Amino acid sequence: MRKREFVLAATLIITASAMLFAQSIQAPRYQLPPKEIIDAFEAPPLPQAILSPSRQVMALLYRRANPMIAELSRPMLRLAGARIDPPTNGPHLTSRIYAVTLKTISDGSEVKVTAPPQANLSNLHFSPDGTHLSFLNTRDNGIELWVAEVASGKAKMISGADRLNSTTGDPCDWLHDNMTLICELVPAGRGPAPPEPVVPTGPNVQENQGKAAPAATFEDMIKTAHDEDLFAYYFTSQLAAINIASGKKTPIGRSAIFASVTPSPSGEYILVSKIKRPFSHLIPMNGFPEDVEVWTRSGDLGRKIADVPSREGVPLRGVQTGPRGQHWRQDQPATIVWVEALDGGDLKNKVPFRDKVMSVAAPFKDEPVEIAKTEWRYAGISFTEKGVALLSETDRATRHIRTWVIASTPRKLWDRRQDAAYENPGAPVTRRDSGVGGFGGGGGGGFGGGGGAGAIIQSGDNIYLTGTGASPEGDRPFIDRLNLKTLTTDRLFRSDARVYETVIAPLDDDAKLILTRYETPTDPPNYYIRDLNSNSRRAVTDFKDPQPQLRGVTHQFVTYQRKDGVKLSATLYLPPGYKPGTRVPVIMWAYPREFGDPDSASQITGSANRFTIVSGYSHLFLLLSGYAIFDNPTMPIVGPGETANDHYVEQLVASAEAAIDKVVDMGVGDRDRIGVGGHSYGAFMTANLLAHSRLFRAGFAESGAYNRSLTPFGFQSELRTFWEVPDLYARMSPFWYAQQVKDPILLMHGEADDNSGTFPIQSERFYMALKGQGATVRYETLPFEAHGYAGRETLLHILAERINWFDKYVKNAPPKEKQETVAN
Repeated sequence: MRKREFVLAATLIITASAMLFAQSIQAPRYQLPPKEIIDAFEAPPLPQAILSPSRQVMALLYRRANPMIAELSRPMLRLAGARIDPPTNGPHLTSRIYAVTLKTISDGSEVKVTAPPQANLSNLHFSPDGTHLSFLNTRDNGIELWVAEVASGKAKMISGADRLNSTTGDPCDWLHDNMTLICELVPAGRGPAPPEPVVPTGPNVQENQGKAAPAATFEDMIKTAHDEDLFAYYFTSQLAAINIASGKKTPIGRSAIFASVTPSPSGEYILVSKIKRPFSHLIPMNGFPEDVEVWTRSGDLGRKIADVPSREGVPLRGVQTGPRGQHWRQDQPATIVWVEALDGGDLKNKVPFRDKVMSVAAPFKDEPVEIAKTEWRYAGISFTEKGVALLSETDRATRHIRTWVIASTPRKLWDRRQDAAYENPGAPVTRRDSGVGGFGGGGGGGFGGGGGAGAIIQSGDNIYLTGTGASPEGDRPFIDRLNLKTLTTDRLFRSDARVYETVIAPLDDDAKLILTRYETPTDPPNYYIRDLNSNSRRAVTDFKDPQPQLRGVTHQFVTYQRKDGVKLSATLYLPPGYKPGTRVPVIMWAYPREFGDPDSASQITGSANRFTIVSGYSHLFLLLSGYAIFDNPTMPIVGPGETANDHYVEQLVASAEAAIDKVVDMGVGDRDRIGVGGHSYGAFMTANLLAHSRLFRAGFAESGAYNRSLTPFGFQSELRTFWEVPDLYARMSPFWYAQQVKDPILLMHGEADDNSGTFPIQSERFYMALKGQGATVRYETLPFEAHGYAGRETLLHILAERINWFDKYVKNAPPKEKQETVAN
């Protein structure tokens, strides 16, 4: 009897195991693309670079390219628009820097920073004199502060047993004494996180008492009382001054939730914005009520600048009333500047002036003084080292921006169209106290979401402007000298038309020597010192080609015209080994943009002289599978004021027709083998093109929004609400035209999308609509992925899926006529 029972039990176990095994075989697995694509994908990224304030040293930052899914699956809290890792009390994902090399610009000598074991570094900043480099190191259970000597590279951890709190952003900033960092710490003695109630005490309630409070569809909002408690627990910090020599920490004031913390240039005061209750369940933390205060170094209140109410109810096109945009003047020891609305914060109100700019100086006992008023909406103010102000204002109706020079009497410097790339004069060069970002680097000026650029460098009467230099020849970066008295400019340097050379920074105040980043289609990006007097250059770095397998790829910049006369452009990439005259499958990858007028829409941006580096889940990896890529073909949606989208579909289809005509006329593609794809608003474009045309054989749409009634208070550049223009929302929503999608489409969406408007339900409901209408559609959701995908397994899977999808429905698809006959 026992033997029969044992046999029966064993049989049941074996059967159950077999069923589980069968289920595991059937469960979806991450796919892998071909080996040549994996090899290119695994290429290490080129180092990022930060130039020290002394302009004598560069920090080269080496980072790991992509986290594993296991890293993305770490615990995450989604609170008030932020995503944090509870064990570290920091962001859920960090920049993954593992090594730092310090390179002296004059002689090219290098020292390596002694990074901690299993380094996971981020937030690197030079001290103002460039002698030290601070950085964070994220461990499994907290974030440490380290400081390295630039001369030797020797580094030490100075945060001791305390952990830094970086839930609101960069938690530290240098003072000008070059010995002190002001940092946000996890409060000492903080107890355990508040537990979630096992049994709810009641419903979660939101209500409104008759006041209009329109808002965008934000992700990761606070939803419950427990969420509020978690937000207060994890985001509360204690400010402290940390001496880098001794490691001594001096607490500053009482703990609070700091939206921003910015030391004054003198180091004597601290400008803080403290978040307070009630916490909104509708908008992110940058709209929560705040107290804006000036503190002394000991934490005493020097002056209260503003009691900012919740931004709920601020008009969609408007700004808050009361002080906003407060920041230190970088040319003064301790002077605060801010702006206040004079129109109630609402552009619908007709007033002679929209805003006024105010200022108050230490010791903050006097009444604030008015610096200027603006007829249009204030857009920013910055000061030169000699106290000359550059004030900008914008007009939404005309899409214009004006900039004024304010010394004694305001003088108009620029009045230009915001959308017109050729009219962009560049940005003033500022003196950064913590470093100038080069290739992906950056830093400077406050933390926790505050701060800003340093003072504008002024030499005599001159300042310097750098920009990308859009032109009919493509982008040609430049540096200009602008005389503030005569308002005339001299061009000091412009990238040659055959290369792409970006100006990183002048290396002296007269801009006779500049640091540039130079690349061509055959030369990888490297840094150079360019002597403008002798017109010579000398290499600072010698980065090698990280992806030699891509050197067989060729690309060219092409221009063409839409049937309404708008000029268009794109970059055509051809696969390795391409033979001229051969027609190959083509993938068009694009992202539409709105413009106020046809001339602005027709202006060319981008460059054919860039070195091709492909990373992440870029569609350019398809080149290694024999596809040509028509990359970023311009898809301008043109109309004055708020009318651009009134003819969105017609203009979109016309742009696509013109792009297809171009690649066919060039002899590269044929109309039977062209696919289309895009991400976010590009996915929205892809779905609309398939819903309103039969131009493409298949589409690939990533993390899009397809039903605009789910974003009723505007989207992208559309500011009109659903209730103002319901027909437009319907016409622009491919969900409403699911029955017209006749060509295959793959929908992909991150399950943890964090972008406003692109909730995963958008793809889910669009899939259901398409399936219900009998479309050929595939729908994939990506575990733990946000709006931009990050996990190594995910990225390789996407590359494999793109190839599989386009191979089946584009490269190897039967001719259209035959396919339609079979379908019938």
